[in-house]
Amino acid sequence: MAFSRNDSPGYLTNHLARLFAAGLQSRIKPLGLSTGIFPIMLCLWEKDGQTQRDLVVKVGIEQATLANSLSRMERDRLIERHGDDEDGRIKRNWLTERGKSLRDPAIAAAMAQNTEALHGLSPEERAEFLRLLKKMVATFGADARPA
Repeated sequence: MAFSRNDSPGYLTNHLARLFAAGLQSRIKPLGLSTGIFPIMLCLWEKDGQTQRDLVVKVGIEQATLANSLSRMERDRLIERHGDDEDGRIKRNWLTERGKSLRDPAIAAAMAQNTEALHGLSPEERAEFLRLLKKMVATFGADARPA
């Protein structure tokens, strides 16, 4: 059987992810955000004060990549890093007021991108699409650390 990118779940998923990311990037760039830090911001908006280790697991990116992203976020005054109250060796990442203030417009941008992407699907197709995506993510282990 010959490989066809038009029938490849991996290729099509990757292509769709790039299209989603490009659309989201155009919507959040005016806020001073990028698709690279958006997943980190989502985690911190859910629970502020997480450690780098927490974020590596939740976001699923390499330690070094996350460290660079956190440094840029600190430079851009989105976060502040402070030592843990009980273990000074551990740094916790806290949203600044600026970082907190971007939550609602950034979430609105993401929701608008999702709405646009799902526009051509019926409500039943949307539900089935999300159900299948979640099932596929679970197959790979959503909380698995990157290799």
